[in-house]
Parts: sequence; C-alpha cells; structure tokens
Amino acid sequence: MKQLLYMLISAVTLGFSLPSCTDLEEDIFNKVSSSEYYKDETSVKNAVASIYETACMGYVEFFMYLAEFPADQIAWRVWNGGGWGYDNGEKYVLSIHNWNSNSTIIRQTWSRAWTAIGQCNLILADLEKISPESIGMTAAQINSYKAEARMLRAWAYYNVFEVWGGAIPIYTSDDISQLPASASADGDFNSGCKKVYNFIMEELDACVNDLPKGKVERMNQAMNRVLKARLLLNAPAFIQEDHFAECATLCESIVGGTYGTYSLATDYRAIFSTGNQDCPEVIFAYATGYGRLNSGNTRNMPFLPYNIWEFLGGTYSGASGWNCTCMVPSYDNSGNVQTWGGTDNPVCFLDAPYNDKLGAPYERFNDKDVRKQNFLFDPATNSYNGLFIKGPVLNKTTGVSLKGDADRNKQDLVYVDQVGTFQNKGRKLETVMSSRWGETNSGIRLLKYPMAPGYFDYRDIYEVEFRLSEVVYMLAECRMRAGNANAAKELINSVRKRYFSSADWAVVQDTPGRGFTAFDLDWVLSEWGLEFLYEGRRRRTDLRRFDKFTQGQWWFFGRATEEGSLLPLKRDRKFEWYPIPETALMVNPNLKQNPAYL
Repeated sequence: MKQLLYMLISAVTLGFSLPSCTDLEEDIFNKVSSSEYYKDETSVKNAVASIYETACMGYVEFFMYLAEFPADQIAWRVWNGGGWGYDNGEKYVLSIHNWNSNSTIIRQTWSRAWTAIGQCNLILADLEKISPESIGMTAAQINSYKAEARMLRAWAYYNVFEVWGGAIPIYTSDDISQLPASASADGDFNSGCKKVYNFIMEELDACVNDLPKGKVERMNQAMNRVLKARLLLNAPAFIQEDHFAECATLCESIVGGTYGTYSLATDYRAIFSTGNQDCPEVIFAYATGYGRLNSGNTRNMPFLPYNIWEFLGGTYSGASGWNCTCMVPSYDNSGNVQTWGGTDNPVCFLDAPYNDKLGAPYERFNDKDVRKQNFLFDPATNSYNGLFIKGPVLNKTTGVSLKGDADRNKQDLVYVDQVGTFQNKGRKLETVMSSRWGETNSGIRLLKYPMAPGYFDYRDIYEVEFRLSEVVYMLAECRMRAGNANAAKELINSVRKRYFSSADWAVVQDTPGRGFTAFDLDWVLSEWGLEFLYEGRRRRTDLRRFDKFTQGQWWFFGRATEEGSLLPLKRDRKFEWYPIPETALMVNPNLKQNPAYL
C-alpha cells in the first residue's frame, strides 16, 4: 500500500534542503497507509492542509528572495566587501545578478517547490480512490477537497514556471519514484513554456467551480481567477503573446463580485494588522501564527538590527534581527561625509543626471503619503503609523540613541537612504557603490507587518498573498496598454487615495509623482512597486513584463566600479529566467537546462 511519504519527495527530486531561517519541524503522517489514514472529513482536511505548510515556507522565503533581491526595491546588504553579512554569497549574488546553477538559494527554492507539487499529486491520487460514503462524506465535499489540492498544485506550478520556464517537467503522477526520470516539458525551451502555461491554465479552469467562495485561508474561486489573470497579464514575458484584453475582462468580473464579495480597504493597515483575515480586500492569506505556521522571520527581521527590541520596547521569543536587508537607496554618495554616516549633499537617482525610472523606492513615495513615516506604535489607540525606520533610532524607554554594530560598533545608529563606505573601511568611498559596501546604517529599513511587543505579535498576522488591489492594478495596466491612460489613472487612484488626507489628495491625485511627467506605463510600473513593496512579486510579475528586469536602469548597475568582483555593467538577458540547479540535472539527465545557461 502506498504510504503518505510527503516530506521525502524533496530527496527524490534532489533539492537537498539546507537549513534556513524559517525551517520548521513538521508532524508527518508518513508511516500510515492511505486506507488507514482517511477515516472521515477531518482526516481529508488535514491531509490537504499539510500542503499549505510546505508551500507557504517556500513562497514566503525562497521565492521571495528570487523575486525581491534581484529587483529594484530591496537588496541584500553586505558590510565592507563581505567582512560581515556575506552569508557565503547565497543571497548577495541575487542582488548583483551574478547567480549560476550551483547557487544555494536556487537549489533550495527548487526543493521546496517540488515537495509541494509531489504532496499535491499524492493526495489527489488518494482522494480519487476514496468512496465518499465510506468516510461519511458527499461527492460534492470530496470534489471540493480535490479542487483545493488541484488549485494548490496549479499555484505551485505557477511559481515554478515563472522561475524556470519551459525547462521544468509537467508531472502529475503520484509515483514519486518516476519523477527523477521525467523530462522537461519540451526539448525546446519556448515550446516548453507554452506547454506549461497551457497546463496551468487548464488546471485553473478545471477546478474553479468546485472551490468555495470567500474562504480567505483556503484556495477559493477568486484566488483561482486572480492567478489566471496573472498568467494572462504576464503572457508577453511567459509565452510572447498578448492577452491583455482577456485579462481585463476577467479582472472586471472579479471586481464585479462574480467570484466572491470583496472591496478595497479604506485604511491600508487593516490589510497587514491583526485580524486581517477579516479585511474585505484580502482574497487569500496563509493562516500563520506563532507556534503554528510561522513566516514571521522573513517579514521584518531581515531588515532589523540585532538590538531592535530597544527601539520597540519589548521582545518576542525566538525572533531576532538579521540586519542584512535594506531598501535600495534613493541617493548617491555626493557631498561631505557626516559623522553618523551618509553625506550632506547627495543626488537622488530620480533626478539629473540619473533620471532613473526604477529604484529609489523611498523617494518615490509622496511626502504626504501616510506610509512614508517612521514606524510608531501608539499603545493608547493600539494602532501604528508608518512603514519605515529612517534617521536616528532611539531607545523607546530612555530616548537614548541605539548603537550600531560591526563597522559602526558603539556609534549612534542613524539610518541613511544611501549605501557606501562612509568611514572608508575596506574600500574608499565612491559616488555610487553596490550593496557589497553597505555599512551597518546603510539603507532605510522596512516594517511591512507592525510589531508591538506586549500588544500584538506580528507573527500572528495572516500572510497576505492575494488581494483585490492587485486586480484593480491589473485592470489599470490593461487599460493603459489599450491606450486609455485616464481610465488607468482613475483605477490606480481608487487605491492610492487611502494613503492621503482629503486635503492632500485634492492636490496629489493629478500628480504622477517625482521622476514622472505623465501618467504612462513607467508610472504604472512605479505604482506597482509602491503598492506591493516587499510582497514577493517585483521581479516576476512587474519588471519582466515591462522588459526592465535586465534592461532597466537603477542604482549601481553600470555606475559602480568593483574590480575583481564580477559586478555586471549591464545585466544579461540570460537572467530573465533562473537555471535549473546543477544537482537536479545530475540526478535527472532528462531535464533540459535553460539554454541561456549552457
């Protein structure tokens, strides 16, 4: 009798899983045969629920790295050429576009993804063999769980597809012993892309009607349709086809309530705060919580210093700052160096002579935007304001400056919107430097999910993956591409207005913002970045679709000098897709490497 060997799949598919900051010990029913395990609806539900945990830890950590660190908003920061925070270069290579088929993060991502797909295949095969009446269920109930597992598989395939394209296999068998022999979707990479694209599309259409509506913590009809809309929107990058009109029609039906009733939140904090599972904008979110499924360490902790608790005024068990991630800087290093780091007269990358349309995320926020504030929690109202930590960082109780570490050990900690060696340690300060040379106070820090020890635990907030504003932005982009700039502007403004007071909005609504002179596609791409900052999508569904991932200009590319470090002057188009890990190719010779990496 086939056993439920869910977590052994990664060994078969060969993504040897290395420890990470969010690895969890799982309770595995891997010694129980399927006929013995499935006794009632609860057992079926638990089996399907096991997929969520595997998928979640892959999506919110490893896929997040591949989507955000190589893009124009978030960077993995290294102290003084690698003296601190280098982490064996695992994440830093993503930020400089210098990875290869042996890169650790790429291998770990592969492992997580195929483990989830294998779980789906095993559980779907088991459910096909179950007689609903024998375990006290109806055919409709069983079909709903089948649809849920099928939807989870389609989502997993979407994530794998957007990373590896047509080089991946289409594998739906529950016989995991055959997976190492499965071939890429097609010997030709582009033909393989089309086959995988069609497979995901067919799976989504086949299961949508059996999914529930409005179940925010489960696969549901609206999420299914949003994922299909993502496929359609990104068809130019995936399969070199234009499906914007079809995407617009689908988005209109989602907004219109065909697949569930949703509405935009009037206060953005409702999306990312405690109780966000009840926010009308949230379509799907992982039901995370401390002691259960916990993705919290990848939310804020990569940005935060080790002594963050002095700033917040409390602690969380088992949580600590990484101090390795920062927002891409908005300014170069022009001017005189200040004692706390940074310079007194820097030039913004949005202004001449740079005039970048990408990057500089902090300065792209309008100064009146309520998000563009330093994070501050008010216990009197049990609420917070702002998303960032910028400037002097003070002890919450004493008001005394927190101290830096590493290259600024025991110095006052003052975060600057710049990256450089302001003390000339390791390398003399240059006008533009890469994240390899970021001092401990380089780069603004982000708190997307609020933290207030003693009041609420940020790890208990649901991990938001799909929300209605994405549908509105997709529809807006389709309108813009169809030549209706005013309609696009109004749609995006329907979301933007919640970030401003009424008086400020009267002025801001007709202003495209710093660095832009018109409401055009460049502006749309910028607004995608602001609305979904650090939500794991910047590379995969934004920059590539606009052909900006390797061809756009931001920050240090082509501007910084890094002798001997292989820093590219201009990113290579081969990095549009990731390479299949070398370890996977060694085990399965039927896989065809992305031709760009041959």
